[in-house]
Amino acid sequence: QVQLVESGGGLVQPGGSLRLSCAASGFTFSSYAMSWYRQAPGKERESVAAITSAGGMTKYADSVKGRFTISRDNAKNTVYLQMNSLKPEDTAVYYCNAVRGLTGYWGQGTQVTVSS
Repeated sequence: QVQLVESGGGLVQPGGSLRLSCAASGFTFSSYAMSWYRQAPGKERESVAAITSAGGMTKYADSVKGRFTISRDNAKNTVYLQMNSLKPEDTAVYYCNAVRGLTGYWGQGTQVTVSS
């Protein structure tokens, strides 16, 4: 069955870094655009970064531009989110999303907490 499994979240101090991973299975990963979303307590889920199926194009929310980098390895069926210069306002549950046309899948999320 389809699975998206996020990992790499945790507690980090402001200014620190984390690398999230999302391992995909059960579908043709290389045919899907991939995105990272996040949802903070009391807020709506928002798009953070996206990457096309072949990895040729990326897009970022203004709030993370210059600090976060999305990448993918289609041979490993994995998408990554490198997060640098983390801020307390980056605290949220981060979700991996796969989309192709009208078909989409979500992971279960991984908690990222930025606090001193």
